[in-house]
Amino acid sequence: MTTKMVIKQPQPVLESKDSDEWNSRICDCCDNKAECCFVCCFCPCFACMKTKEYGQCLCLPLLDLCGIASPATWAMRVSMRHHYGIKGTLCNDCLIATFCTPCAWCQMSREMKHRAIPITLLKARPKN
Repeated sequence: MTTKMVIKQPQPVLESKDSDEWNSRICDCCDNKAECCFVCCFCPCFACMKTKEYGQCLCLPLLDLCGIASPATWAMRVSMRHHYGIKGTLCNDCLIATFCTPCAWCQMSREMKHRAIPITLLKARPKN
């Protein structure tokens, strides 16, 4: 007689019907003028807020203030592409993160809003 030990419980699978492309283009910042103005004036603050919302360290974007390149913006963009299954290249991510940093943060913010999946608990007991 053999027994099987369950080491890891099965996890629910979320199927996404979203595209493998960015929901908006890099220069679609003017779709949300208030957010665009905020990013242009206070990009480090906005980047910290979005990084925290994405689930990463709040202070990560402050690394971008140390030099010419924007390593935190680049890392966040690559992470988001992989997380959402968006096509792209590291070279393109590097160029956008370095030369279009505010636009990159606006695009990532729009993508997070677009792909937000509401969490539904199945077979959850209602609170009394």
